[in-house]
Amino acid sequence: MKHLAARIAVLLAAGSLCGLAGPALAARLKVGSPAPEIVAKALDGQTLDLAALKGHVVVVNIWATWCAPCRAEMPMLDAFYRRYRSQGLNLIGFSADRTRDRKEVARVMSAFSYPSGLLADAKPNEVGEPRSLPMTFVIDKAGSVRQVFGPDGGTLTEEKLAGAVLPLL
Repeated sequence: MKHLAARIAVLLAAGSLCGLAGPALAARLKVGSPAPEIVAKALDGQTLDLAALKGHVVVVNIWATWCAPCRAEMPMLDAFYRRYRSQGLNLIGFSADRTRDRKEVARVMSAFSYPSGLLADAKPNEVGEPRSLPMTFVIDKAGSVRQVFGPDGGTLTEEKLAGAVLPLL
């Protein structure tokens, strides 16, 4: 019974994160502000460092394996990345899953061409733990946040993403 109660609490917390707006992350990601510092190991062992990508346009997607809206937009993100990476676009995914779920994160990401790591592994991590998912933000070549897409803005579409990214390339 204790195990069932704990599982229900986790599912309720997951539901409250996925698709509902939360102030913590959105407050740190304001259009015009410097991109947050995030340094983490990618699932393939490479280093993901947002500061090292200054001079490039970067799309950052924060997602989780248990978040249905996150999983629904990932194929579109991957197709967009494949289409525009030759023009200098970088896309990085950061999973909000726990480190113990690394194998499941890797399984999900095996279908996609862009790198991903776990926020839980990030040091530094100026994003913190997001209170809403999915969250996607666009960083310009100067290292400033230019657009933030979150659950309160509705479904992220290729048109919305193109409108934010293509003028920056």
